[in-house]
Amino acid sequence: MSTLATAGDLRRWVTPRQRHIPVLATLALLVGMYGAGIVAYDGFDDTQVVLNVFIDNAFLLVVAVGMTFVILTGGIDLSVGAVVALTTMIAASLLENGWSPGIVLPLVLAVGAVIGLGMGAVIHFFDIQPFIATLAGMFLARGLCYVISTDSIPITDGFWTHMAQDKLRFGGFHISYSVVIALVVVLVAAYALAYTRFGRNVYALGGNQQSALLMGLPVGRTRIAVYTLSGLCSALGGVLLSFYMSSGYGLHALGMELDAIAAVVIGGTVLTGGSGFLFGTVLGVGVLGLIQTIITFQGNLSSWWTKIVIGALLFVFIVLQRAVARRSR
Repeated sequence: MSTLATAGDLRRWVTPRQRHIPVLATLALLVGMYGAGIVAYDGFDDTQVVLNVFIDNAFLLVVAVGMTFVILTGGIDLSVGAVVALTTMIAASLLENGWSPGIVLPLVLAVGAVIGLGMGAVIHFFDIQPFIATLAGMFLARGLCYVISTDSIPITDGFWTHMAQDKLRFGGFHISYSVVIALVVVLVAAYALAYTRFGRNVYALGGNQQSALLMGLPVGRTRIAVYTLSGLCSALGGVLLSFYMSSGYGLHALGMELDAIAAVVIGGTVLTGGSGFLFGTVLGVGVLGLIQTIITFQGNLSSWWTKIVIGALLFVFIVLQRAVARRSR
């Protein structure tokens, strides 16, 4: 029996073509939204508008990559927004005290990975529901932010300023260094998910944990590794957010965990695990960013409409996933 044969009800009954339906729906939605924006608003067809979507959401894309791995195993990580904020606070505080960026960067990434490792270990060894374990991690990380400082800490370090302000220019357009970092993370993660044993184990664990255990797959090691990866991605997302905001603050990234989950689900990953693609997550982040852009171009709509539209899309895509599974059975 192959590893993929354990991938649960959805992967057992849904053909490869049918598993692509949610991702194709997301792609169609993204193209449709962009086409509607071109028709409705002057200047919307500028290529820089699309690039700005990724410039403004590079940190969310990195966080969503880690969340994709977690959800593929059938888990959830509510701590990512708090870990992002904690990363900005630690980085800002250390840089303010004269620490070198060469020390600060690996240190904050290690902090995020250790938090994820701890939550993964608690979930596996104590059989705690991921919702509860990561909720505790969220409160812990957010509380540590205010132990460091209750105020915003500006970042004036030369390296951080360079990463925040300098652009990579080509053909009259530009992107930030954060976008390049986010795309590298996506490519590495997509390769790991599609072509490595770890990726196959992630799908197998999300599809059917009991079958994975019977096949001798390293279920515990895979689960712990997934939450460690999510913590690492959250910390890296926090670094990119600190580039974007040039500050550390305990109130940064409030609700980002929900945005990351929304991007992953809208991108076609099934909440119960076992089916999904990182390309879909990229599309999901693009949809969220394009909604914000359209509201900005409209000019007379509250930013809360972003949440309303995202909520409606979540309902639609969850229903679509369920319909695909039932029709296949």
